[in-house]
Amino acid sequence: MKKYDKTFLLNAYRKMATIRAYETKVEEIFLAGELPGFTHLYIGEEACGVGVCENLNSDDYIESTHRGHGHCLAKGADVKKMMAELYGKETGYCHGKGGSMHIADFSIGMLGANGVVGAGYNLAMGAALAAKLQGTEQIAVAFFGDGASNRGTFHESCNMASVWKLPILYVCEMNQWASTTPYRTTTSVEDIAVRAVAYDMPGKTVNGNDFFEVYEAAKEAVEYVRSGKGPYLLELKTYRIKGHFVGDPEKYRTKEEVQEHFQNDDPLVNFRKTVIEKKLLTDAELDEIDEAARQLVLESVEEAIAASYPDESELMKNYYCD
Repeated sequence: MKKYDKTFLLNAYRKMATIRAYETKVEEIFLAGELPGFTHLYIGEEACGVGVCENLNSDDYIESTHRGHGHCLAKGADVKKMMAELYGKETGYCHGKGGSMHIADFSIGMLGANGVVGAGYNLAMGAALAAKLQGTEQIAVAFFGDGASNRGTFHESCNMASVWKLPILYVCEMNQWASTTPYRTTTSVEDIAVRAVAYDMPGKTVNGNDFFEVYEAAKEAVEYVRSGKGPYLLELKTYRIKGHFVGDPEKYRTKEEVQEHFQNDDPLVNFRKTVIEKKLLTDAELDEIDEAARQLVLESVEEAIAASYPDESELMKNYYCD
């Protein structure tokens, strides 16, 4: 643990705390009827996105999922622009036209959340191909869930990426639930990572609720991919604490199951325990970050409410390149 300096630890926790504060507030305001559309929360999976993205450069690419808020924030997206987008306001990332599932920020390599399950693989692969053709040292990361690993696009992408030795990291956030379906009823393997061998790439499974395990595994994977050896499959075992979407009645699982997971394996609590036991950070320092994250999110809500909706004359703007 001595290799982690204080600045690094504070920044990592700040990102996780910001994701938690953002998602907690989004759930509240959505249930209050303030937000249009649907939204899917990342609560309980914060160590996955942050642990991976802390190993990436600002110009590396990531492709997200319908549960994309955490990935956006982990890659450095602006909290206020994200909140404005959820409110459908002109100041949002997509000028209010994309909503929760389509936030993107090309300036930080965030190629977009995606409302289509399993659609991100080939988009990330295209970015990886572009990086290879241009001779840059950029890599692409495709985040996806265990349910999406059963889509045909996963296998198509893995095969082509391996054949062409593309610089892409596949990150499976194995949160155990594909919408309302437990993975054991639909998935032929216990560990998604074993599928890597079929495409002649390395595969590794780690605890996705332990930031340090994720960070170290992602570091190894990123170094492999960036070296030009080809793709890598990293599986992060985690758990989807909230329903598939906000408002999901969750009749497919018990409240006791969810409570047990959250009480015993909360990634933020795990991080706090580790750094406090090792005397690397204090409770006061972490509490200060938690409060700052909550205040930032509150500000983002206030500014989003005050912002204007896009004008009707802009309905077809920004859909196509000139």
